[in-house]
Amino acid sequence: MKPIIEKITKTGKFTEASIGIYAYDKEVIQYLEEDLKFDSGIYVVSINKTGAAYGKGLLVGDVITKIDNITVNKMNDLRKYIYTKEVGEEVTLTVNRKGKEFDVKIKLGRK
Repeated sequence: MKPIIEKITKTGKFTEASIGIYAYDKEVIQYLEEDLKFDSGIYVVSINKTGAAYGKGLLVGDVITKIDNITVNKMNDLRKYIYTKEVGEEVTLTVNRKGKEFDVKIKLGRK
C-alpha cells in the first residue's frame, strides 16, 4: 500500500502499471509440481495475451529472479516494485530458463 499512497500523495492519482503475468512463489510451486525446484524467484504460470510481457521473450515456466536488479522471491515483491513505476516505463526482468539466465526488457502497460 505504501507505494500507492506515496504516488497518490505526490501526483493526486494512481494508475496501476502492469507487466501482464501471473507467477507463483517458490514456496507454493512445490505443492503443485513436485519435480520443479529453484532457489529463488517466482515461477511464471501465465502471460496475458494483451499484457505488456506478451511477445517480449518471457515464457510460461520461466523463473523471474530480479526486476531492475532487485531480487524478487514473491509475486508481491514484483507488484510492490511495479507500483512505484508509471505506465510506459521500461523495466528489466532477469529470467532463469532451464538454468540459463538472461534479461528481458518490458515497457509497462496499464492494468
